[in-house]
Amino acid sequence: MDKGLVIKNTGSWYVVATEDGRVIECKVKGNFRLKGIRSTNPVAVGDHVSISVNSEGTAFITAIADRKNYIVRRASNLSKQSHIIAANLDQCMLVVTVNYPETSTIFIDRFLASAEAYRVPVHLVFNKVDLYSEDELRYLDALVGLYTHIGYACHKVSALGGEGIEGVKAALEGKITLFSGNSGVGKSTLINAIVPELKLKTGEISAAHNKGMHTTTFSEMFPVGGGYLIDTPGIKGFGTFDMEEEEVGHYFREIFEYSAGCKYGNCTHRHEPGCAVREAVEKHYISESRYLSYLNMLEDKDEGKYRAAY
Repeated sequence: MDKGLVIKNTGSWYVVATEDGRVIECKVKGNFRLKGIRSTNPVAVGDHVSISVNSEGTAFITAIADRKNYIVRRASNLSKQSHIIAANLDQCMLVVTVNYPETSTIFIDRFLASAEAYRVPVHLVFNKVDLYSEDELRYLDALVGLYTHIGYACHKVSALGGEGIEGVKAALEGKITLFSGNSGVGKSTLINAIVPELKLKTGEISAAHNKGMHTTTFSEMFPVGGGYLIDTPGIKGFGTFDMEEEEVGHYFREIFEYSAGCKYGNCTHRHEPGCAVREAVEKHYISESRYLSYLNMLEDKDEGKYRAAY
């Protein structure tokens, strides 16, 4: 029985890197039933697995080690099942742009809230700094100030010009990192700037993806700096899974912090008397954009208008 790490999922088999340095294509043995997850794919990139290789050279995954975390997206609007994108992440890099195209703060905050719920730390990577006007750079600096203050690491980079790339590389050292971002923000260009030898691979992935592969998402992880980088074609962000209304505020760090002072324990911070969160917004201790994103998540419980992005 060998142990290894799942580094690629092709849909029909899994590629496992074993502890002794081999790379083996494996099928799944039998029917995995994972506790509490109804999933279209029992095994995910990032899983630590046990495999058995038989004399004909075919290999099967026979067991999955416990995961420290995992992220999912819904398989479809109608299905209650999920697709596990990746498991055992140390962090996520969310690539965002303040123009060309503009990433909305609502999108950023939804992503951050979902990542908090999955217990995955996030770095925000502000790309295309070489293209911005003075006003756009001021806005970018304001966003960096806001998110740094809340406790999220921020990087200002130009994937094309090379600015800030070393800082991102340093943050990847020894960690398993998922890259994500809306289309058009330059995620592939950034990955190529970090790991130039992947140029061909990311091109192949996006070309295949553009031929309508978006119904299923295959992730792949690439070694970088003693860790791994996971690129997920077609994923624009985590699906915000079904949070209860009173839970949403737990995943906005500063709202959670101030909510301790609310008069009512189940305060939704909308209209209740004695709400410490609304008071903090009025006094500018909590930014208005974050509070609006929070309200947006409460209003948009069915997530209909965000579905299209996945």
